[in-house]
Amino acid sequence: MEARAVIRGVRMSPRKMRVVANLVRGKRVGEAMSLLKLMPKKGAVVIRKLSSPRSPTQSRRVTSMSTRSSFAIATSTTGRSTSLDAALHGRANRIQHRTSHVTVTVAN
Repeated sequence: MEARAVIRGVRMSPRKMRVVANLVRGKRVGEAMSLLKLMPKKGAVVIRKLSSPRSPTQSRRVTSMSTRSSFAIATSTTGRSTSLDAALHGRANRIQHRTSHVTVTVAN
């Protein structure tokens, strides 16, 4: 049985989020949470909120499953979202603020 949590439009580039997502993929939830708690990256906060059993989208399914200690992060993916384009004072060079979609799947 699986539970999935998705967050869209995170104001961080997918390349930076992917570093954190690759580290926790395949680990037990308890082990992943302790890694993410000590990690200095900004993306660790977002993935930690998504992979916690108290996440709003996962709470119904997770409480109906067997034991919380047996969960493992099955998949954690990041995808590209829209880019916000900005220009300073009407100049020709644009600044691209990249955003990303993050999906975390927790399974027994």
